[in-house]
Amino acid sequence: EVQLVESGGGSVQPGGSLKLSCVASRYRVKSGCMAYFRQTPGNEREVVAATGPSNTRYTDSVKGRFTLSKDGDKDTQYLQMNSLKPEDTAMYYCAARRHGECYFWANNWSRATWYAHWGQGTQVTVS
Repeated sequence: EVQLVESGGGSVQPGGSLKLSCVASRYRVKSGCMAYFRQTPGNEREVVAATGPSNTRYTDSVKGRFTLSKDGDKDTQYLQMNSLKPEDTAMYYCAARRHGECYFWANNWSRATWYAHWGQGTQVTVS
């Protein structure tokens, strides 16, 4: 069974930085299609950033501030978050598509239902 374990959340002041980590078990991060989503109470999960077969995309509100990366040797995905704003406050979730099913990534990268595996979430609070 695939497991995604997140860490790195916390409370920071506006303008601060955090780095989220997502460690995968029984999943090859290097070749997988993965993403980070976030969710606030009463709202749907929204994509923050995602990596596909040959590309990385970001939602407009985090472009230039957040960076998604992977370490294949550690099977870990990272989300470096800089210049944090109060509106970035949310529960952040790591997500992964089933291996071998990254086709049509360009059309589906932002859809939460496209991802099969999810972490437990880590809270980020900016205030």
